Amino acid sequence: MTTLKAAALVFGLLALRGPAAAATELAIHFTALQRILAEQVFTQEGRKYVRGTPAAKCSFAYLEKPEVRGDNGILNIKARFTGRSALDVFGRCIGLGGSFDALITATPYYQDGVIRLKDVRVASPGRDSYYIRRVRAALAESLRSQFSYRVVEDAKKILEQPRDKAPYRQELVKFHVPAIRVTSDALVLTLEFTLAVK
Repeated sequence: MTTLKAAALVFGLLALRGPAAAATELAIHFTALQRILAEQVFTQEGRKYVRGTPAAKCSFAYLEKPEVRGDNGILNIKARFTGRSALDVFGRCIGLGGSFDALITATPYYQDGVIRLKDVRVASPGRDSYYIRRVRAALAESLRSQFSYRVVEDAKKILEQPRDKAPYRQELVKFHVPAIRVTSDALVLTLEFTLAVK
């Protein structure tokens, strides 16, 4: 059977299934999600700067070493926070700073091709101070506004990937994520998409 006939048979069988074939689920296991975060979010020597840059000596804040889990439908990210909010006075940093383990809880949602976070809360188990409380509030706001995973770009790469010697090409023309669930071991996306074969 030729590739074209085989493709026609597969697409014909999918069409017979009707509306039930319209949505599919994609489970992104947390081990894979940690690698995605490392490649797309924690990109500066394994760090995600939420303030400043690696060149800033006295005023910076970053997260590193993320560990991702799920608990009761909520995404949990444990990461190490390091930051400083100080002034450079003749080469010395004068001000506040510190490091602590941050436990971030959030609800993921989909918007315009991107997975974002809402209801973000940051805790610092066993650690509390004026500086840490300020950091937790700023970190929650920063993750709400800055965190994004462009899932539609990865979907295009996977679904539009050329097949060896195929006499056709695939194009993702519609893509939507109507629901996201957090399970104990994965982020489960309900996908609705249209793949055109040309």
